[in-house]
Amino acid sequence: MKKLFLALALIASPAFAVNPDEVLDDPALEARAREISAELRCVVCQGENIDESNASIARDLRLLVRERLVEGDSNAQVIDFVVERYGEYVLMKPTTEGANILLWWAGPALFVIALLGAGAYLRRRSTSAEPAARLTSDEQARLDELMKG
Repeated sequence: MKKLFLALALIASPAFAVNPDEVLDDPALEARAREISAELRCVVCQGENIDESNASIARDLRLLVRERLVEGDSNAQVIDFVVERYGEYVLMKPTTEGANILLWWAGPALFVIALLGAGAYLRRRSTSAEPAARLTSDEQARLDELMKG
């Protein structure tokens, strides 16, 4: 049963765009290349990693990753090399250092500011509401007359 489930999962998984001529002969290096490729974003497709993308730049990046691995670079060195060339945008998970800290904290900070603003607005609105003026005796008599119909 587990084998059937595994086979169905493999069939249903997304097809990778890696071409047969890109695959390394060493299975350990190829596994590392796939691991690195999953962490790098295609600069054209924006939502796909370079393993899933059919764009020519993604192919170039896949070849570059494999070339660096064959030369003996570690995974971190390969990623650093690609980031140095293309910028942090190529990372699927951006770092939380430097200017990126603003991006990581901007959402929660704006949410807190919006909550404080909404609270202040509601508080001001509830305290500034004046009670309705009472009806005069003539108005009350007219209302009673209308209500009796």
